[in-house]
Amino acid sequence: MKALVNVSIYDYAHYIPRGYVIFDEKIIEAGPMADFREDSLPLVDGGGRLLIPGLINFHTHIYSMFIRGFNLGASPKTFQDILDKLWWKLDSHLTLEDLEASAYHYGIESLKSGVTALIDHNASGAVTGSLKAIEKGLEPLKIRSLLCFETSDRFDVSQAIGENDRPHFGLHASMSLSEETLDRVSRVLRGRPVHVHVAESREDVQDARLKYGKPPVKRFHDKGLLNPDALLVHCVHIGEEEAALIKAAGAWVALNPASNMNNAVGTFDYGRFRRHGIPLLAGTDGLGADVAGSWRNIFYVGKQSLKDPSGIALQEIQDYILASYRYFNRLKGTRLGKIAPGYDADFLLIDYLPPTPMTPENAFGHLFYGVFESLKPASVYLFGEALIEDYQFKGESRNYTDTVELLWQRLEEARE
Repeated sequence: MKALVNVSIYDYAHYIPRGYVIFDEKIIEAGPMADFREDSLPLVDGGGRLLIPGLINFHTHIYSMFIRGFNLGASPKTFQDILDKLWWKLDSHLTLEDLEASAYHYGIESLKSGVTALIDHNASGAVTGSLKAIEKGLEPLKIRSLLCFETSDRFDVSQAIGENDRPHFGLHASMSLSEETLDRVSRVLRGRPVHVHVAESREDVQDARLKYGKPPVKRFHDKGLLNPDALLVHCVHIGEEEAALIKAAGAWVALNPASNMNNAVGTFDYGRFRRHGIPLLAGTDGLGADVAGSWRNIFYVGKQSLKDPSGIALQEIQDYILASYRYFNRLKGTRLGKIAPGYDADFLLIDYLPPTPMTPENAFGHLFYGVFESLKPASVYLFGEALIEDYQFKGESRNYTDTVELLWQRLEEARE
């Protein structure tokens, strides 16, 4: 047990301008420095830094890590081209060792971006054992994770179903899932929420309407797959009827605006989500680990979709973030998101010197427009242990250079 003192504490609901936290793996006590009495404990002086809960990435693809810097020589013109010429070429060559290495490097990048928990959506040529390989890569980093395998007709469906023995059941997208596969999934789901790409591109919607006479959300609904806490990713091209189905099912939508813009698939309709009261989460879709940036992009793109510079109050984003912790806690059995007794000691120490007074009333504005502008925490604690100190990773060091070289060699041979 130790004490972190002389910190400004903010957990999206409460702000203490000069406070302390006593913790081991859990937070035992927190409050203003005027109440601190435990002088006998080992002390860590926060030096006036800002202390906030660790962030959660609600949709990512860890397997994408090692495509960075590699040129496949492709010039995709459509979203299907992006899948065929980039991602499906990469994932088909991924081994269990590649996945472990990707998870390790992606995990360090996540920590340095203030992300202490994530929800991953894996695809790889190696299906069975793939999620254990990712867990092995994340293990020395202590990052909390919810993993699934993206079942689709591209893979051995039986293996993919067997790999999804987790809280989330992974599906790729309507456009890569046959009726037979969805029927098989519906028989084994047993109430577990699905994690699936939905209407990311117009092609996904067009494919569903042409083949099945209905859009993707309606298709999943009719198969009994639109269930409570289902994680529907993107939802760029859903309509009003589909939004109503999402809300009625108790499902959540994870937005990934930077990825949508990078793939030129369009931007989401924020007003539609708001009208139907759909809870929103923030992900990166494997495009880095900057979750703080994703929340900011949701705010800015949302305003653009409304065509109203005053169309979204900061309080809305604050409420989404608070609700997002409750979502993850419910599925994972954690207690994240508050600096309060009984909560997990996963938090960030951030160098932030407020240029104007920071108060309980405006603390989120400081966080959103200041801290989230370029979030790089000085220290990152998980399970009460500092994994990042003075901006450097302090955990176990692993070298996967040979693994990356072999993967790139296989990709080069496939290109030829």
